[in-house]
Amino acid sequence: MEMSNRGTGEQELLSTEIVNRGVEASGPDAGSPTFSVRVRRRLPDFLQSVNIKYVKLGYHYLVSHALYLVTLPLLLLVFGAEFVSLTTAELWRRLWGETSFDLVSVLTFVAVLAFTAAVYVLSKRRPVYLIDFACYRPSDDLKVSKAEFIELARKSGKFDEESLSFQSRILKSSGIGDESYVPKCVFSPKDTSCATMKDGREEASTAMFAALDELFDKCGVSPKEVGVLVVNCSLFNPTPSLSAMIVNRYKMRGSILSYNLGGMGCSAGVIALDLARDMLQANSSTYAVVVSTEAVSFTWYAGRRRSMLIPNCFFRMGCSAVLLSNRRRDFRRAHYRLEHIVRTHKGADDRSFRSVYQEEDEQGKKGVSISRELMEVGGHALKANITTLGPLSLPFSEQLLFFAALIRRHLSPNSATLAKPYIPDYKLAFEHFCVHAASKAVLDALQKNLELEDRHMEASRAALHRFGNTSSSSIWYQLAYLEAQGRVRAGDRVWQIAFGSGFKCNSAVWKALRRVRRPTRSPWLDCLHRYPAVLGA
Repeated sequence: MEMSNRGTGEQELLSTEIVNRGVEASGPDAGSPTFSVRVRRRLPDFLQSVNIKYVKLGYHYLVSHALYLVTLPLLLLVFGAEFVSLTTAELWRRLWGETSFDLVSVLTFVAVLAFTAAVYVLSKRRPVYLIDFACYRPSDDLKVSKAEFIELARKSGKFDEESLSFQSRILKSSGIGDESYVPKCVFSPKDTSCATMKDGREEASTAMFAALDELFDKCGVSPKEVGVLVVNCSLFNPTPSLSAMIVNRYKMRGSILSYNLGGMGCSAGVIALDLARDMLQANSSTYAVVVSTEAVSFTWYAGRRRSMLIPNCFFRMGCSAVLLSNRRRDFRRAHYRLEHIVRTHKGADDRSFRSVYQEEDEQGKKGVSISRELMEVGGHALKANITTLGPLSLPFSEQLLFFAALIRRHLSPNSATLAKPYIPDYKLAFEHFCVHAASKAVLDALQKNLELEDRHMEASRAALHRFGNTSSSSIWYQLAYLEAQGRVRAGDRVWQIAFGSGFKCNSAVWKALRRVRRPTRSPWLDCLHRYPAVLGA
């Protein structure tokens, strides 16, 4: 019976598709139409199941941060019930006429009050503000259409016709348009299949410095004022590091706390935010800069293994630079305040660990292999992440209904009426969604499983169409799209969710402090008029 249930569960995760391969050109079947049956794994329907341990984790975060907010009203209620019926004269008489004070009592009271105040102040997290951010817009000579991509790959002499045909089919259904950016070095007709360190440094420095130049100019902040610098790039990690390249370029101060995160995939942008937030909690009155990028030249694979050709079709050039502050006076000019960061790591599971894996093929050519099980393991990671995030972000009414259903299931686990749990509506928690633009298939599956409307996914689909999968910086191109469309208003909550190798799924929640005006500098300004209409073409 257990094996039968397991088999049924596996079948539910599979989808089939009949693909027309055209007319056979040669062989005994020449002139005959050919078809193939493609079997794919889907995302699990994670809205129909909830792992209790992640719910408990979410409520643990909520309770630990809300302790003082619960205690204060309780104390006011107790003292209010005691003194509410007293007149002003009676209250004064009780406080001063019937109470005797001595020096020890007064000093003890003052000490306890001071200790409580000190504990509160020291345990309270400093607010983290997002002053502004910038996204790199590559030059037009790096713009490549899907047809040009295949033609340039053919001229490089690194691929056979079968590999080119496979990449062409992937590109057609990728959701990427004809204006994404690819570094020229990957198409160069070199004998080696790997980019050189010079190629990597040139690509990374061009993207990072362009984004940082715009950021410092927009914010009116000198690089020497920055106290914390966090850079993340998964596959290109030279010595000196990328963070050291930035310090050298902008002549930053010697006491700067700089960090360089490598090998952490497309979700590393939120990890870098989390590290910057921790550094801002430990260091008062300072700025932090977070730079997220990826070197496409080092994700490029020039072999024949299909699982390693997939990243060629999706990854494109991009970079984001974000300025954070913990200075309370920056509240007046900040666009957002960081509300929550929730990180989920599924690396203990072997399938998750190997779902995105850098390795060499049979000919020794290096690349990133994408597992067939990626959609499934990604769905499990996302389910765990949003289940933990729910108690922190959902409206109280949704939390109450969800918690009541959870208690009923715990008390009556075998009840037939409770077989399907109450699923909270996550659309009530956020006004805007910035979902990592990995591919069209991933976005389609996420929209279906989270029951989101087209407007919720518009920014993600637009970023994928215009810029491709820019890895960890993707969520910032999407927020730039929302700002360029003039949709972010005061009080709006923005959910940035990213996932990547490991396997990891990470979320960041921002609250808009004021209506964000349409920026005068944005990677979307020259093409915004085409969206969202072009997405339905």
